[in-house]
Amino acid sequence: MRDSSSLPLAGLRVVEFTHMVMGPTCGMILADLGAEVIKIEPPGGDKTRKLPGLGIGFFRSFNRNKKSVVLDITTEEGRATATELIGDCDVVLENFRPGLMEKLGLDYATLAKKYPRLIYVTHKGFLPGPYEHRLALDEVVQMMGGLSYMTGPVGRPLRAGTSVNDIMGGMFGAIGVLAALREREATGRGQEVQSALFENCVFLSAQHMQQYLMTGEPPPPMPSRVSAWSVYDVFTLAEGRQLFIGAVSDKQFNTLCRVLERPDLLDHPGFGDNASRVAVRPELLATLGEILLHHRVEELAPKLEAAGIPYAPIMRPEQLVEDPHLKASGGLAPMTTDDGGVTDVVLLPLLMGGRRPGVRSPLPKPGEHNEEVLSRLASARQSA
Repeated sequence: MRDSSSLPLAGLRVVEFTHMVMGPTCGMILADLGAEVIKIEPPGGDKTRKLPGLGIGFFRSFNRNKKSVVLDITTEEGRATATELIGDCDVVLENFRPGLMEKLGLDYATLAKKYPRLIYVTHKGFLPGPYEHRLALDEVVQMMGGLSYMTGPVGRPLRAGTSVNDIMGGMFGAIGVLAALREREATGRGQEVQSALFENCVFLSAQHMQQYLMTGEPPPPMPSRVSAWSVYDVFTLAEGRQLFIGAVSDKQFNTLCRVLERPDLLDHPGFGDNASRVAVRPELLATLGEILLHHRVEELAPKLEAAGIPYAPIMRPEQLVEDPHLKASGGLAPMTTDDGGVTDVVLLPLLMGGRRPGVRSPLPKPGEHNEEVLSRLASARQSA
């Protein structure tokens, strides 16, 4: 476990008015990198703590290394305490519906008059423009931003299987914080940073937009795309198990044929080079499909790896909990939960100085740090 004083954002103080995924992701990234992140929860705690179904893991996944303070910011007293606390911090994070923080007097324009060095990050559905007052969800912007169309088959738009825009929106919020801190060093002034779901999703679709601008042809959804490579697909092997195999060069195709003990395929008149194979791709895939039905995943996978052929088993999230690479590389770490149990959490996907930013404290209970944080404000008032 790494001490926060040795982390790059040690000394940075952040107050977070967030819930669900987008804002909490931003706060967690800053906290993992050493910032003191104070999460403001309403009386009774953040409702995200108690979400059912696919939302059950949100709070534990995106709120580690934070302190929890319960404040009722709908009251005058709560807002006064929140404003005082903000004055003791470098950064504010929020992701509530448009207009709410302004109504409470906790918006950037109001706070910046009193705290000109403040960096204020809003996580919204849309950046300023015709859509800015709409409420948005990850699924909404996936539909609007081209991602669902590109993911599903023709006529069946399909959302990605996780909260990609919420998570990436939080990442861009954190990137904005780092840039604003750097600028504040030069100017002495803070600024408002805005990160938005829709624009995030459009950024994800940018390569497909550029493809259209370059070719004049609308890109087809990924399941219907014309592959640039002849072997780049999911195959069914023995016992019904599946494996993705990609052979993206003539050399890799030649190697794959040797691994499958079918060098005769190299003499097939239509399989001579990648362009030729793409032209007869359905025939090639059918041929390989018949061959692969007689191979077992656990026997073929190590041969592909040894030969340098890209491959991937089709993993489910529950299997990743025991993934040998994640466990050996330190990608999973134990965290004490707010109910006293222990769970494994996925760490940030980066190394700094050869180390992963990890878990430094238990997941906070609602209001666990009220006394610590608010007494510090009281001490500051007395010494002023």
